[in-house]
Amino acid sequence: MKTTSIKAARPKLETQPHATLQMYLETVYYKTRERLELINITRDVNEVIKKHGMKAGFVMVQSLHTTTAIFINEFQQALLDDIKSFLERLVGRLDYWRHNDPKISECNRKNADSHLRAMVLGHTLSLPVRNGELALGYWQSVILAELDGPRERAVQIQVLGVPEEEK
Repeated sequence: MKTTSIKAARPKLETQPHATLQMYLETVYYKTRERLELINITRDVNEVIKKHGMKAGFVMVQSLHTTTAIFINEFQQALLDDIKSFLERLVGRLDYWRHNDPKISECNRKNADSHLRAMVLGHTLSLPVRNGELALGYWQSVILAELDGPRERAVQIQVLGVPEEEK
């Protein structure tokens, strides 16, 4: 019996144009007015995405401060009031904190509660970009939490993705 080897046909690889991955970084500044303030920054993040013509990819949003936070939630006034009350109950401003004690700490801002609240809420988000904007649920907003204001705050927005097709 004779055996013959059969060579499988190799698929022909076609060269197709690919979108080039691009990355942009911007810093957006906010002047806050209150010690505890919640600011909807969704529009600003989407503007950075649109400015650079990103069709799809990811965006990273990062607070550049230890006493601010970035998180996602519904931006509705009653809920915002609840979030503020929750943070006060979770980490009381008037509670004893070693960071606020001048015998132990050199910090004179007495803002331990702000640091701890920011730690709980988080400093960064990574979100998908789809069809040239943030891929968020209907009620979701990106919120900047000022926890030790009023101050000027910086948020970095880094977009990584593929651009809109050239026309």
